[in-house]
Amino acid sequence: MSSEMIIRRYRPSDQDVVTDLWSRAARQAHPFLDGEGAGERARLLREVDLVRAENWVAERKGSVIGLLGLRVDGPGDGDGPEGGNGPGAEVGGLFVAPDAQGGGAGRELLEHAAALHGALTLEVFEGNARGRRFCAYLGFTERGRRTDEETGHLLITLERAAPLKSVGWLHLREGRLLSVRTRGNDTFYLPGGKYEPGETAREALSRELGEELGLVVPAEELSEACVIHDVAHGKNGRRLHMTCFTGGPQDIAPVPGREIAEYAWFDRQEARERCAPAHAQVVDRLVAQGRMRG
Repeated sequence: MSSEMIIRRYRPSDQDVVTDLWSRAARQAHPFLDGEGAGERARLLREVDLVRAENWVAERKGSVIGLLGLRVDGPGDGDGPEGGNGPGAEVGGLFVAPDAQGGGAGRELLEHAAALHGALTLEVFEGNARGRRFCAYLGFTERGRRTDEETGHLLITLERAAPLKSVGWLHLREGRLLSVRTRGNDTFYLPGGKYEPGETAREALSRELGEELGLVVPAEELSEACVIHDVAHGKNGRRLHMTCFTGGPQDIAPVPGREIAEYAWFDRQEARERCAPAHAQVVDRLVAQGRMRG
């Protein structure tokens, strides 16, 4: 996520700006619907959707640029080892201000929902070609179709499995990123791995570093650096939600353990050539921060 963007809960004080944002975005996405973005639809947004749904907004430089409404059947805190541990959520609406589209707000809102609730479903009008392409890019697949009784237009139901949740350690030495390879695998990953039941992200990483590399890194010494959303390597297109941390001792002497075959320190080019897809995002961030050479 851009350092200038935050995802937060919708507040009643956001109503006017959110209604205007929704109106402009809805008219752009659904030009085939008469009266879209106004009238009865606007009333329902204000009096029903913004009151009853679980709503989140994307904000950049103090301005709200995106709105996400969720229908959730039960609680879910997103701390489970395989993604959000609730029953999943239905996306009732996702809208990004026309002048802010393409900047990542829609993607971050959806990934935030997935981190909280796991599996996601949504409906998109067949005539909304841009929305369908966006959903396909984020890994949604078609589950069914129906005709919308109100408009007579075809709606496509899409779904996406809960993301795999993991943790990773960003540790550099002279501009090179520490990476590990498991036995029987040619691809390198960040040190880290999946959660075990009841663990926080820091606790999971502290345990994984001990099991993989024989390192003692107390959970309280770890600081969250970023969250990476990408396709999980070797998981048939399933999405990955990886929380990355820095911290711990700088001078380390790793001892590969458990399933780890070897570790290596990679520069930018080596990391791109030999590491899992999520590494590309990690490396780009480190280069931008001046911690790795471009």
